Amino acid sequence: MASTRTKGSSRRTATRRESDSMGDMSVPADALYGATTQRAVLNFPVSFRPVPRRQVAAHVLLKRCCAEANAELRTLGRSKAIAIVGACHEILAALEPDGTPGHDPEFMRHFPIDVFQTGSGTSTNMNVNEVIANVASRRAGKPIGSKHPVHPNDDVNCGQSSNDTFPTSMQVAGAVAIHEVLVPALDRLAKGLRTKAKAWDRIVKIGRTHLMDATPIRLGQEFSGYAAQVEEGIRRASMAAAALAGNLPIGGTAVGTGINAHPKLGAKVCARLTRATGIRFAEARNHVEAQATRDCVVEAHGHLRTIAVSLTKVANDIRWLGSGPRCGLGELALPATQPGSSIMPGKVNPVICESVIMVACQVMGNDAAIACAALGGVGSVLELNMAMPVISERLLESVELLANACLILQDKCIAGLEPTPAAAATVERSLMMVTSLAPVIGYDAAAAMAKDALKTGETIREYCTRTGILDHRQLDRLLDATAMTKPGGKGPGGG
Repeated sequence: MASTRTKGSSRRTATRRESDSMGDMSVPADALYGATTQRAVLNFPVSFRPVPRRQVAAHVLLKRCCAEANAELRTLGRSKAIAIVGACHEILAALEPDGTPGHDPEFMRHFPIDVFQTGSGTSTNMNVNEVIANVASRRAGKPIGSKHPVHPNDDVNCGQSSNDTFPTSMQVAGAVAIHEVLVPALDRLAKGLRTKAKAWDRIVKIGRTHLMDATPIRLGQEFSGYAAQVEEGIRRASMAAAALAGNLPIGGTAVGTGINAHPKLGAKVCARLTRATGIRFAEARNHVEAQATRDCVVEAHGHLRTIAVSLTKVANDIRWLGSGPRCGLGELALPATQPGSSIMPGKVNPVICESVIMVACQVMGNDAAIACAALGGVGSVLELNMAMPVISERLLESVELLANACLILQDKCIAGLEPTPAAAATVERSLMMVTSLAPVIGYDAAAAMAKDALKTGETIREYCTRTGILDHRQLDRLLDATAMTKPGGKGPGGG
């Protein structure tokens, strides 16, 4: 066993010698990866961001399912399959979140390869192959690096290629993340908004179009619109997951022809992934398409981008309605989460809304990165997409960011929102109350009334009372703000 000095330190790190098809290589002695992984570590010191944990876990799960399927198809010996499956179970337990039995917070150090690596994800596929093989060796009491009882290429990678495993684990990781974190977060936010909509359904306030006064609307109606946006987001998230889950490349091996794989491998692996995750996975309808493109991820992330855009509408409206407290709209009192200024004492800013909007900006940037990486002639060329690791990272980041944004928006903003007296106080002052008079006195007369009342500073009710245009009984009926917010309420319509 040799030792090397680490960069920027006089400390010596013990190493061992491993070999791959290119020859010998020094590997950290306690690393569960081998020579091929170490070459990639040295080749790609770019972002120092490893492939996301979710994809690593999905890749390990995929390897487990492949070993089980290969054993059933008798393309892999039963004892080797058992060794691979046992190693995968151990690794998956270590990669589980904190508090889970078997979790090892340091285990991701065995998957150190940078996101900006070989575009097919070959480095990560070999990294996973090597770690599984070495864990199997350790479990069998054999030396790490012995490639016994299983070989990383011949056994762990049996019937597979990086070209079909990496895109498959990307899609599995994305679909699982959407179901596990994004849909529940959207559901939590939607329920919070529905609760406010119900509680505030009798508060009538002024609506606004083009940022200008419009006809009355109930505060509960406004929030029902926000809730509906988020509920649509749940539907879109489910569509995104379906786009990822319904077209898995596994079984296509190198170029989609399935060379060196059993013809039934893809279907059997998908069935096992379905049982393991509860998500319905299906083999690609055309393996050449599934490996040569990343169109399914472009489609899926398009739904995530829409969710991000939708969240900006909710967050931005709330910060507008909470602007003030005295010199803005001031219709909502936002929870005070932190001091808003280093120079203006007592100032409170809509920081949660701002955070959500910035998340949306990042998600839209991720969408552009994914689209560029999937472009023909850029990432997708002939029989393979060659920008997959960055596509996967951006997809998984978007899912996590959107989920976290939904949770903080609900827990730190929506839950503590309260209406202020200003919400209802503006209704009577609005000149657009004249809209309900138009069917009676005509559009032109109503427009002239609004202009005159603006000059005099009167409300529409005060103007009508002074001029005697309509009697009190007619005014009470026509200027009933609550009635204006219900179907069939007075008004000629229009925008």
